Amino acid sequence: MKQTKISFFSTQPYDKVFFEKYNADFGFQLDFIETQLNEQTVQMIQGSVVVCVFVNDVVNAVVIQELSSKKVKVIALRCAGFNNVDLAAAKKAGIRVCRVPSYSPEAVAEHAMAMILTLNRKTHKAYNRVREQNFSLNGLLGFDLHGKTVGVIGTGNIGKAFAKIILGFGCKVLAFDIAKDQDLEKLGVQYDSIETIFKTADVISLHCPLNEQTKHLINTASLSLMKKNIMVINTSRGALINTPDVIDALKNSKIGYLGIDVYEQEEKLFFKDLSEDIIQDDDIQRLMSFPNVLVTAHQAFFTNEALTQIAITTLQNVTDLLSNKDFENKAALLN
Repeated sequence: MKQTKISFFSTQPYDKVFFEKYNADFGFQLDFIETQLNEQTVQMIQGSVVVCVFVNDVVNAVVIQELSSKKVKVIALRCAGFNNVDLAAAKKAGIRVCRVPSYSPEAVAEHAMAMILTLNRKTHKAYNRVREQNFSLNGLLGFDLHGKTVGVIGTGNIGKAFAKIILGFGCKVLAFDIAKDQDLEKLGVQYDSIETIFKTADVISLHCPLNEQTKHLINTASLSLMKKNIMVINTSRGALINTPDVIDALKNSKIGYLGIDVYEQEEKLFFKDLSEDIIQDDDIQRLMSFPNVLVTAHQAFFTNEALTQIAITTLQNVTDLLSNKDFENKAALLN
């Protein structure tokens, strides 16, 4: 019996390890392609019923039309975000789209917390300094997180996990979301307007999806409302931040600390070894030149537990869609 073929794009060695391990229970034929899916590389698909894509793959109307001509039935995202997929075009083409809505939200929340602590207590600098036998504390001054006001923008699975973590540090937590989470309110989280959060928070952590309303949420106008020396953390989507505006805010000391695990133009950079290349992106080079900026390369999701859940959920989603079963994971189905 012929196996159903899935073509994976933007794959890394760890993708192959986890998907091959858990595919033993599903029996698909897995085709791993290192390159990004886009209008040029879509031609690489041969005989696949399913394509599996990641955050920086381009799944626009042109790509979807080509997928349809190749008899692709399912686009499976192995991530939660889906802003890179033209859902209307997919629906018109009769291609089902699914995602992994929740894969260890604690993984991303804990990474956001790690960025806060690193930026504040400068442990990355202390590590390098001590290795060079420099035991001076000059330049390593931090502040107590206890008692500070932390703004959480978006209280879905990840934002909720982050809010619980930061509450444990004795912080006052203000949150903004279109829907309030009663469990968080019972724990002491206060929901307020986004303007109030911008004006009162000492730390702002972004955990909202990218859409027309949230694109460039952090910009010159919103930054003007914030306290001087604000800490901004983004582990969600790069385009939530207007990078040139943030660079200006870093130069004039409006932003005192910036931690980003995502970047608006990351598809040209992240998940690649560019150590021998000349990077042409002036904005990322400028960001990395600031001593109070911490950049990680879309690493927040990268835990054993998260990769396990991503593989199992993705393969189960595909199985359910192709078998025309009742799709129990309603949050995963996008059309």
